[in-house]
Amino acid sequence: MYKKKPFFIVFEGVEGCGKSFQSKKLLYNLKKKRIPALLTREPGGTKSAELIRNLILKDYFNHDSKEKFDKYTDTLLYLAARNEHIKNKIDPALKKKFVVICDRFTDSTLAYQVYGKNVNINFINNIHKFILGKIKPNLTFVLKVSTETSKKRLKKRKTKNRYDNFAQNFYSRAQNSFLKIAKNKKNYFILESSRDNNNLEKKIFKIISKYLNIK
Repeated sequence: MYKKKPFFIVFEGVEGCGKSFQSKKLLYNLKKKRIPALLTREPGGTKSAELIRNLILKDYFNHDSKEKFDKYTDTLLYLAARNEHIKNKIDPALKKKFVVICDRFTDSTLAYQVYGKNVNINFINNIHKFILGKIKPNLTFVLKVSTETSKKRLKKRKTKNRYDNFAQNFYSRAQNSFLKIAKNKKNYFILESSRDNNNLEKKIFKIISKYLNIK
């Protein structure tokens, strides 16, 4: 029997892996069971964090411009958005004993900023000490996708941001980073997402049901 308690679930993976789709499906399945749940995302999730998201993801510089955000400026924007998100949405919801589902969280910062752009990990960890507090995911799903499937899904997107337009080898490196982060960790599940979405949806809900004792 389900007993109301705070529970934090994160979906991670590269662009086109289906994490946003599966996040929405999980929210729907939890609400069908009358379990208090909310879905949010990073960067973003609150009004202030969404403003920062727009600054991060829109390409404000001309493609031929020599001026771009420095990698540390970029990282600070992500961390600023996360601080707003935690303080104004994630933490209050967990205190109300909601199941919080988040599309991306701290592992995306490691995969893209640390492993992808060589930002110093201690720089991020030191700021996280102040903004994360006791917030830590109870479960993380890392969705693994083939290059071919990722390409097909990205082509179908009507609206794109600058992270949707990187070379395919960038996504391959990022995916390897996510797999490295998740390796041998008991609260992480690496799931193949290239194939049947319905089957994956059922698999995810089965895992969640076990942890939350949903009948």
